[in-house]
Amino acid sequence: MFTATLLTNPVSRGLDPALVETLRNAWGGGDALWLAPDEAAEFAIPFIPSNRWDIWADLQGHGVDLVVQPAANRRKKMLLADMDSTMIQQECIDELAGEAGVGAHVAGITARAMNGELDFEAALLERVGLLRDLPEGVIAQVLASRITYMPGGAVLVATMKAQGAYAALVSGGFTAFTAQVAAALGFDENRANTLLVADCRLTGDVARPILGQAAKVAALDDITARLGITAADVLAVGDGANDLGMLGRAGTGVALHAKPAVQAQCDIRINHGDLTALLYLQGYGRDDFVG
Repeated sequence: MFTATLLTNPVSRGLDPALVETLRNAWGGGDALWLAPDEAAEFAIPFIPSNRWDIWADLQGHGVDLVVQPAANRRKKMLLADMDSTMIQQECIDELAGEAGVGAHVAGITARAMNGELDFEAALLERVGLLRDLPEGVIAQVLASRITYMPGGAVLVATMKAQGAYAALVSGGFTAFTAQVAAALGFDENRANTLLVADCRLTGDVARPILGQAAKVAALDDITARLGITAADVLAVGDGANDLGMLGRAGTGVALHAKPAVQAQCDIRINHGDLTALLYLQGYGRDDFVG
């Protein structure tokens, strides 16, 4: 059996009950269960419909996300999340570059790297090199004035942890940011790259080995082994090309507001919902949310 989930942005809440019923009837689904009024609903179906992606594309034009996934083992024991443009609304390296006066240039490189057009490690080193001699104190300034959290993130983490799940933040960004973001959102651990500093200024380099796509997969394997669970028990979420490895390995891999090249390789795509969409995908209703 499979579960079809339809959801919208929780602010606009524009999910039409008639639309849900029409699709349920067309696909021979079971009774619709509303997880949140006018926002999220699901129903069981016996197989994956052949026109799933045609319907998905049509619903995107109406501001509705559609996900079809196996009904078994939807509720996960571990959350593995990217940070930049996933748990926060910015790319930290772009914000640091803005302070260094090279924001537009670095943002262009970041966009291409996250869409898989550039080698991640080479692109990271090129961008970090442009931060050379930036005062270390700028990191705290950026955290305080430029970084905002993605809607729904704190609720996602708190709700999953209340059900016994483990939460890990893994980023190709920097530990100076992941440490604060992880603490603020309630993650159990965080992994990222370390910006090197000398005489209170950035050196323009990062510590080795560099945490990229392979390291995110390794984090998934390491943590699940330690917890005594499997990759099938993991919900992973990210938006960039360096997230594809962990998204593909996790039992549920979610491309959240992701780059086109990333969406093309993921079956679960959330473009309209916020991070609470990941709770609806697991069958949680809004009344189950914590925080």
